[in-house]
Amino acid sequence: MSRGMKGLKACMRCKALVRVEEERCPICGSTEFSEEWSGMVIIIDPKRSRIAKLLGIEKPGRYALKVGV
Repeated sequence: MSRGMKGLKACMRCKALVRVEEERCPICGSTEFSEEWSGMVIIIDPKRSRIAKLLGIEKPGRYALKVGV
């Protein structure tokens, strides 16, 4: 995790990155998170993004590439 990203944690279900203060994932509603994650992708338009399709992302947002590393 990079130095500027210490304030984020990753949802264990959908890999969305949220602030550590958040209690529920705004993308999938899960309450299970990990502060151990690596890599980040930002999806702006998931319907047009090939990366979003490849990763199975349907909503815009910041996502970790690996969780629990």
